[in-house]
Amino acid sequence: MKIVIERSSLLKALSHVQSVVERRGTIPILSNVKLEAAADLLYLTATDMDIAVVERAKATVTEPGLTTVPAQTFYDIVRKLPDGSQVEISRNNDATKLVIRSGSSRFSLSTLPVEDFPVMTEGDLPFSFSITTAECNALIDKTRFAVSTEETRYYLNGIYLHAAETQGIGVLRSVATDGHRLARIEVALPAGASGMPGVIIPRKTIGEIKKLTEDGVTHVDISLSESKIRFTCGNAILVSKLIDGTFPDYERVIPSGNDKIMEVDGKAFTRAVDRVSIIASEKTRGIKLSVAQGKLTLSADSPEHGAASEEVEVNYAAEPVEIGFNSRYLLDMMAQMEGDMVQFVLADGTSPALVRDTADVSALYVVMPMRV
Repeated sequence: MKIVIERSSLLKALSHVQSVVERRGTIPILSNVKLEAAADLLYLTATDMDIAVVERAKATVTEPGLTTVPAQTFYDIVRKLPDGSQVEISRNNDATKLVIRSGSSRFSLSTLPVEDFPVMTEGDLPFSFSITTAECNALIDKTRFAVSTEETRYYLNGIYLHAAETQGIGVLRSVATDGHRLARIEVALPAGASGMPGVIIPRKTIGEIKKLTEDGVTHVDISLSESKIRFTCGNAILVSKLIDGTFPDYERVIPSGNDKIMEVDGKAFTRAVDRVSIIASEKTRGIKLSVAQGKLTLSADSPEHGAASEEVEVNYAAEPVEIGFNSRYLLDMMAQMEGDMVQFVLADGTSPALVRDTADVSALYVVMPMRV
């Protein structure tokens, strides 16, 4: 193998693939990235056996070849080379080392046999469709904050992606919940997605997809089966296993009988929650919302820190309600809002609150109350 490649192209590709590698893996080959040089392209592959990412970058290939090198070390070397530099990559005479040269710098990295590098098979992926990068980011960004990190409820450790209907119109919907809050977002159902199985995309996979859509990619091609999913984003392909579990019937926790509507300026509300939560107990982070006609009072009281309260103007004409929430859950949810005004639809002090973004009717949030 012998190639020359621009440092920026190599760094971009490496930054995508190396993050898949397990830092504390017990299988040495899984700490490596596979390099394949052929036809003026360098293909870089990394896997942790649950996710595999392949990215290609343009290169001048004078000798095709294959090898594997430690991903993190290779990435650190390229990251610290000067901007605009050319990187020469070649094998040494006995093919046991990969030699990296750039300017006056020279590195020699140990390699492992390509034959030991695992191949992650996709199998048959019968459903394929394409969505814009903006749609892909919306499906992820507006729900991922609600993904559970509790490993015992593994079926909540991802985003549930499925085809559904809203008022008789087909939609592609993503949902996440950790049992305390729920986020749901939908986009128009793309051609090819009708009839697809509902799938749970793992939390780590979600993070990797976000990285692949950051570099001017305009659309994302998705293919899936009941057990695997493939994302094609520009020069990168990500294949991932899906969570083997049943996502709960989330429709049951979306309240339908709430009738008290409060509209509040999103930024003013967020700032007030942030300030009042300073006093909230570090364990529960609970704050109380007391809403009456035209006025919302946020308050917190804790033996360790004291007390705090703040008033915010609201549009509200129903009977007074007092309800407690985890302030962190409110702030996470408010970070997704696009419009100036946010709508809370309440029932009473013990029932879940329905929250809507007035600028994005496709988004819906539910927050469970807590005793404060």
